[in-house]
Amino acid sequence: MFNSFGNIFRLTSFGESHGKGVGGVIDGFPSGIKIDMDFVQQELNRRRPGQSKITTDRDESDKVEFLSGVFQGKSTGSPIGFVVWNKNQHSKDYENIKNIFRPSHADYTYQLKYGIRDYRGGGRSSARETISRVVAGALAKLALKQIGISITAYTSQVGHIRIDEDYKKYDFANIEETPVRCPDLKKAKEMVDYIEQIKNEGDTIGGVVTCVIQGCPIGLGEPVFGKLHAALGNAMLSINASKAFEYGNGFKGLKQKGSEQNDVFYNHDGLIETKTNHSGGIQGGISNGEDIYFRVAFKPVATILMEQHTVNIEGEDTTMKAKGRHDPCVLPRAVPIVEAMAAMTILDYYLLDRCTQL
Repeated sequence: MFNSFGNIFRLTSFGESHGKGVGGVIDGFPSGIKIDMDFVQQELNRRRPGQSKITTDRDESDKVEFLSGVFQGKSTGSPIGFVVWNKNQHSKDYENIKNIFRPSHADYTYQLKYGIRDYRGGGRSSARETISRVVAGALAKLALKQIGISITAYTSQVGHIRIDEDYKKYDFANIEETPVRCPDLKKAKEMVDYIEQIKNEGDTIGGVVTCVIQGCPIGLGEPVFGKLHAALGNAMLSINASKAFEYGNGFKGLKQKGSEQNDVFYNHDGLIETKTNHSGGIQGGISNGEDIYFRVAFKPVATILMEQHTVNIEGEDTTMKAKGRHDPCVLPRAVPIVEAMAAMTILDYYLLDRCTQL
């Protein structure tokens, strides 16, 4: 259950980390959208393992194969089916933990809930499932591009190293110039060096991804249970290792008075705009036409290459040391996933808004 995301634009994903492949079926995608296959593959390349020295060494090309819903380079309006075949599994790396519950993983809860689990790489609970999200998100981006909406995410913090929260200070063109995907090139180098240090220690580190949505029209979202920021929060917190979500001023706004935080309206050459954007582009759960910006916190990857205490499936105390290839920091590969989930959410809510008035 619960393997589908979205209302009108809807993704149902399938597959496990060490199964034959990972894929999905997209329903509700508008017809006539030009499908740039190179762009979709490029988005997958940003997520794929083995892309730099600060990501896992698992070497997967992650080539997507579309099975339906695309004809002569355009979407047909029918379900879009796709699959990415797994090619480089090392399932034997997980034999030593098949009867052990790894600390802070889904092993224990999954076993108790279902009575069975695929211990190879975490099975369905593996972050490899996010392949389907990135493919669907890439298609959503292509549709949003036609209506002038762009979505950009970047790494804004790794451990104690962080950049200024004001995204307007940075050139987004710099994001892909560094393996950590941070637009501040000086801080990016510090982040990379720090991740390498953590990796050499056999440990992991977390951080923050910031996302900016520009060109979003006024009116997306509902005022009660369909608030746009709640939908974005739901999308972001469904990503593996995500631990917190805040939009606009977020927790920082708690230190301000209402007179300091209120976004005052004014007439800008005939258009009603706000002088500030502390609200993060959403007021009353509805987009107001300003940039939408938010931050997602990711915990350190749970798999560390150190000996840890745990228990086995019989409840007996034991120790374990993970083997295999793992990310020392999830942030670089989380950036395209955050963008994908944001794109799917915004497209879904754009299509829902088209049903608001005749």
